[in-house]
Amino acid sequence: MDKIYLKPGREESLLRFHPWIFSGAIKKVNGSPGTGDIVEVYSASGEFAAVGHYQPVGSISVRVLSFSNRPVDRDFWKEKLQNAYRLRQCVGLTDNPHNNVYRLIHGEGDGLPGLVIDIYGQTAVFQAHTSGMYRLRSLFAELLVEIYGDKLTAVYDKSEGTLSVSETSNGYLIGKMPETGTFTEYGNHFTADWEGGQKTGFFIDQRENRRLVEQYAKGRTVLNMFGYTGAFSVYALRGGAKEVHTVDSSQRAIDAANRNVMLNFPDDNRHQSFVSDCFQFLKETKQTYDLMIVDPPAFAKNHKALKNALQAYKRLNANALNITRPGGMFFTFSCSQAVSKDQFRSAVFSAAIESKRRVRIIHQLTQPADHPVNIFHPESEYLKGLVLFVE
Repeated sequence: MDKIYLKPGREESLLRFHPWIFSGAIKKVNGSPGTGDIVEVYSASGEFAAVGHYQPVGSISVRVLSFSNRPVDRDFWKEKLQNAYRLRQCVGLTDNPHNNVYRLIHGEGDGLPGLVIDIYGQTAVFQAHTSGMYRLRSLFAELLVEIYGDKLTAVYDKSEGTLSVSETSNGYLIGKMPETGTFTEYGNHFTADWEGGQKTGFFIDQRENRRLVEQYAKGRTVLNMFGYTGAFSVYALRGGAKEVHTVDSSQRAIDAANRNVMLNFPDDNRHQSFVSDCFQFLKETKQTYDLMIVDPPAFAKNHKALKNALQAYKRLNANALNITRPGGMFFTFSCSQAVSKDQFRSAVFSAAIESKRRVRIIHQLTQPADHPVNIFHPESEYLKGLVLFVE
């Protein structure tokens, strides 16, 4: 196996079990590892430190798979999957008749950096973010079937678009598209477009936050910005909202939102959808709302975009606060990993000053249990949310 040797002192992060090795920490490479190859990592004094996937291009050169000197073989991968499955079993997600959608593998949070696997009923959606994980897609499909048995009938690879590897193409590794791509989340029914939608087809990470919207929705007029599949809107309707508006710039997203509303509330005239740029909608609408949901896509993909992203969060939240009625509830989120909780909170603070609204924080939200945070890798805590009471 090819070996990586670190510069003196650069193994300290590995002693704290951080799973990333940056290119600047590497002193020399013994051998000629290619993209996605497994390498052993040693300190400058020659002591074993870790084993991981090698990526010669980019700032992160090695993503650590294990800090133990053990074979990375089929048994290794199956053990990782089984550990992840047990966690989801422990929190009541694997055999719940009211909820059959959840994340099985959450990258570094499950000790498998570069890999996401989401479960939609009897279908697993595999998404590799590194070449090393992509090369293992067929093995992972086999192992998933071994673990789930007949509870899993299809494994879909959706790695195209998350990798620079030119030969990637989405497709079924096992099985085929089910006749109905519907699933259940806390008793609500949804469709997931894992073949053509964003991410793996649905934003599973907002599951618990959607339930909170339901609790506050009764009798309120609701605006769901960046609505995508309309999931927040469905929960608001079930919570007894008087009126719900869903806004997204994508016609495809609005079509999905309308389908999901119809699945749960056929012929319900409380819902209306709009295809519009969300910033423009907030500026032009004459209506005010007493429950606001602001859940934009990641404004900062990396730290270089951080300054502009914080300005965008400030502007967006200020515009949304301007049309929130006194006594209104205001749900606002950031899914940008590069934006810290304090930075996001400061942006919302600045938005409240700009809009001249007095607000109080009543909830601080994050990602659910099936998106676990590796305590040694704080970067895996990416979802931040605040619920404000607006005076």
